[in-house]
Amino acid sequence: MRTLLIVVLLALLAGVGYFAYSGMTVPGEAMPAQGYIALTLGVVFSLIVGIGLMALLFFSSRRGYDEPPRYK
Repeated sequence: MRTLLIVVLLALLAGVGYFAYSGMTVPGEAMPAQGYIALTLGVVFSLIVGIGLMALLFFSSRRGYDEPPRYK
């Protein structure tokens, strides 16, 4: 069963690699300005979310919210 899983995952990896390679080597027009704007906004938004979540993680850890409860 484990061998079958590895074979299927390697086949998926090979398919994704072929799809990425063929997408990058197709001749044609360059990405339009709207594509670059959307890409930039997506990266900025992802960074904001990631940095915000990490800040909340550190804040929570420093304030002791992650500690197990202590019964008095």
